[in-house]
Amino acid sequence: MKKIDKKTYLQWYQEMLFWRKFEDKLASAYIQQKVRGFLHLYNGQEAIVAGCMHVIDPKKDKMITAYRNHVHPIALGVDPRRIMAELFGKGTGTSHGLGGSMHIFSKEHNFFGGHGIVGGQIALGAGLAFAEKYNETGGVVLTFMGDGATRQGTLHETFNMAMNWKLPVIFICENNHYAMGTSVERTANHPDIWKLGLGYEMPCEPVDGMNPVSVAEKVYEAVERARRGEGPTFLDIRTYRYRGHSMSDAQHYRTKEEVEEYKKIDPITQVLDVIKEKKYATDAEIEAIDERVKNLVAECEKFANESPFPEKNVMYDVVYEQENYPFLPHKL
Repeated sequence: MKKIDKKTYLQWYQEMLFWRKFEDKLASAYIQQKVRGFLHLYNGQEAIVAGCMHVIDPKKDKMITAYRNHVHPIALGVDPRRIMAELFGKGTGTSHGLGGSMHIFSKEHNFFGGHGIVGGQIALGAGLAFAEKYNETGGVVLTFMGDGATRQGTLHETFNMAMNWKLPVIFICENNHYAMGTSVERTANHPDIWKLGLGYEMPCEPVDGMNPVSVAEKVYEAVERARRGEGPTFLDIRTYRYRGHSMSDAQHYRTKEEVEEYKKIDPITQVLDVIKEKKYATDAEIEAIDERVKNLVAECEKFANESPFPEKNVMYDVVYEQENYPFLPHKL
């Protein structure tokens, strides 16, 4: 695994802080009705993507996830201005403003969604991994899901096939303890989601999802196992979301005290504490990073605000591959 050093920590701090502030800006835009529909934010879970990015090869490895999907593509290199524009429904967005919050895609950057159907991406991730193995690319697919998605039947069918065919896929449960408003403890007779892999003799274990170092170490082991042709891994990465399931969530199922306890181990604060303890940056340098992040978020908002809405014909031009598709309005 690449060394985790001063450069790593400074990069983690800037990237995770940007992801946090980017999501905060989207929350503000949602209240202003610039973002419509559903909006699922990633606040508190940043260490997972930060740790993963430290050990994968973004040029050949792929990611696929559910609808809490704004941070993953930014980490892979997708222009955050285009992601914000997509949420604003603008034509400059990653899906021409037609996909919205839950459907961010970028084949160019190896990000394959962004899926609104709970658990729908699990089998698709295995399919992507099958293609990697078939084409002998050496690529690995990180398939993310929430704890609620692990109760879907498709997970078991997919686990079985992935182990049978030794697919290069890492199944990552971003376990933030609540499936919408239902706690993990209420969804099964035990709270240890990682044990779902045991029935398939799939390597599986729990991981501290509030620390990017812990995530990087365990994901690295899984990536290396997959590259050796030894098949999939299932990681129960335990994290916490500071905001509701979506912006419409009143969060009656948990207490403010619980949220505050988890904020004491905020992944961004943990990284910043190491930076200060090891004197990786001065106060002035940290303030400079904060300012860069603030300016970049403002640039994203400006781009999204000033971008035009898509023309109506775009939905036909980019949705239908077949040019003479018989059911287009102008053909009727």
